[in-house]
Amino acid sequence: MMDRTDQDNWYHVGDNQLMLVVSASRRKQAVVDLIDGAEHSLHICYYMFEEDQIGQFVMQHLIAACQRGVAVELIVDSFGSNGTSDRFFRQLKDAGAKFAIFSPRISTSYFVRNHQKMIIADEKMLLIGGFNIADQYFDQDHDDPDDIQSNWKDLGLVLKGPEVGELMRYYRQLSHWVHNHNGQLRTLRKLVKGWHSDHGQFRWLLGGPSNRLSQWAVSIKRDLEKGNRLDLVTAYFSPGQGLLRRIGRLSKKGGTSRIVLAGKTDNAATIGASRLLYGYLLKRDARVFEYQPKRLHMKLVVVDDAVYIGSANFDIRSLFINVEMMLRIKDREFANHARHIATNMIGKSEEITPDIHRSRAGLLNRLRWTLSYLVVNAIDYTVARRFNFGLGRKADLLPNDD
Repeated sequence: MMDRTDQDNWYHVGDNQLMLVVSASRRKQAVVDLIDGAEHSLHICYYMFEEDQIGQFVMQHLIAACQRGVAVELIVDSFGSNGTSDRFFRQLKDAGAKFAIFSPRISTSYFVRNHQKMIIADEKMLLIGGFNIADQYFDQDHDDPDDIQSNWKDLGLVLKGPEVGELMRYYRQLSHWVHNHNGQLRTLRKLVKGWHSDHGQFRWLLGGPSNRLSQWAVSIKRDLEKGNRLDLVTAYFSPGQGLLRRIGRLSKKGGTSRIVLAGKTDNAATIGASRLLYGYLLKRDARVFEYQPKRLHMKLVVVDDAVYIGSANFDIRSLFINVEMMLRIKDREFANHARHIATNMIGKSEEITPDIHRSRAGLLNRLRWTLSYLVVNAIDYTVARRFNFGLGRKADLLPNDD
């Protein structure tokens, strides 16, 4: 299903094969390969599924799958996909697919977003990551320099093997909730709280509406308490004090931390919220970088030999509110491979030194950063995008070169 270049990047972990797909073109090919290669079933869930060029492209492949007898199911989030017409999804239903919208009406669960992204083919192969089905996630990395500013830097994971069955077990529970209890927050909380999956080297970790840390955050917290080396790449960084303190303690026990955050964005408030925390991290010898070539949407955490990849950001909404899925993979060789991706990104980033941070951290900017932190941790990023707080014009926040 993958070309020769991709085949060279498969990693064996237990009885499973894993491949990280970084470039936009390879992620697009991975989506097509899973859909076109499916013989029996496709189970798909996305926060955003837009009616743009890539959305129509993927939709036509899904319709073709239905026409050759594949059982297709698609779940999209009502808030993330609110700009997509009913007519667009109706063509998939008319082709015979099963379709549902997560929390389509105002209810107790409406402000809880289904932020997950996944494709499962024939219950044998899957693709997860941070990207949605929309043009901005699949633009070519370097082919069109004039269009760089519309790109998101993201990451996907292709996995084939017995662990696919665990994600499929969860998908069935999610599908049952959407089709039978949609909008019922209490039932959703019960699903999240009751989920458990731990197969040694693999652990599927769920997040959702709770007054406690999500499963994935608790797992990372424990790894940080025992670990010595952190590499974190995340689009939105505004965690609570507990996780922040644990990152800060790494250097006290002789450990290191490299944190790659967004230097370009379409949402000034998210960068402001992150910058509020730089001083705390820098005083504790963390190395902080802002990625420069394009907007950052990746979610990748490596603590010692454990790799986390999935849909969750390092922020309050992902920690406590949104439905998220992260996969923890414990394998030294694979962790080194994932860490190499972070290293390559650092080479294209600006390191935020204490001097650079002090030059930015005037009274007015600190006030703006504080307001940004409060806003992005209280409301959805789609809404938070409207807030600027004088942090910069849109042209200043988007990249104009690679």
